[in-house]
Amino acid sequence: MWVERKSSWVGTVLFGGFALPRIWRRVLAVALISVVVTILHREVDVLHYPITPVPFTLIGLALSIFLGFRNSAAYDRFWEGRKLWGALVNTSRSFTRQALTLLEPQEPGDAEEIDAFVRRLVHMLIGYVHALRHHLRDSDPGEMLQETLPPGEYERVSDEDNVPLAILQRMGEMMALARRRNWVHPYHVTIFEQSLVSLTDIQGACERIKSTPIPYSYTVLMHRIVAGYCTLLPFGLDETIGWATPVVVLGISYAFFGLDAIGQEIEQPFGLDINDLSLHAISTNIERNLRRLIGEEQPPPVAAQKGILT
Repeated sequence: MWVERKSSWVGTVLFGGFALPRIWRRVLAVALISVVVTILHREVDVLHYPITPVPFTLIGLALSIFLGFRNSAAYDRFWEGRKLWGALVNTSRSFTRQALTLLEPQEPGDAEEIDAFVRRLVHMLIGYVHALRHHLRDSDPGEMLQETLPPGEYERVSDEDNVPLAILQRMGEMMALARRRNWVHPYHVTIFEQSLVSLTDIQGACERIKSTPIPYSYTVLMHRIVAGYCTLLPFGLDETIGWATPVVVLGISYAFFGLDAIGQEIEQPFGLDINDLSLHAISTNIERNLRRLIGEEQPPPVAAQKGILT
């Protein structure tokens, strides 16, 4: 995710944004086509025929509406992903607080055992958060989980297809053990279970966003219409504005190609694009919070690299 820096309005207009590096070839190609069309329209009599700009006006209006709808749908997916990870932050903190305050020893000798149990449970939760990040980004969580999970737990979950789900199952089994040993009051069992259910719901919603992109046929149609409209636009403008056609086409194509590229980038918010969610920074922040609650050393926060948080 791009971390916004304080900049002047002029600086933002001239140097801000990241769409241009992705679309400059398309914009340049359309601009060159418009230059060729403008020259041929004047030099070759056979090609000198007027075309009214009315069709381009109507198509441009409809195209703007469709692009706006697609970008709105893409941003809804992005914002829902951010809200889900915000809920993950809160649920992780709540579960840790519950473990620290609701698990009580039944005998004097249980206090140290419960303390070790709580630390193990919190380490499982930290591992779950990192495993979910890697799961959504299709990356290998092995090294991170070996450093985070309690001894022996990585071997239990490493071969699973859905590692974060396997970790949640282990946390549920640990809470069942605490219930059998009467470390948690029966009235409080539902509180822990609700926290685990919330974690499961968050993961399921994130997986839904990841596995259900905006329909591909809709995306292809938008790409084709934008490309066709920008390519044919100089034919409709040359008769009216003459040599200014390449400049106008350059500006219009930048707007349409840019909107198209932005919508495509943010529709999958869990990736590693510049404008995707900073899952690494969020998961590290969760780990810092939880380790602080159990009195352990905290890892350093994730620093932005060239203004970008991963």
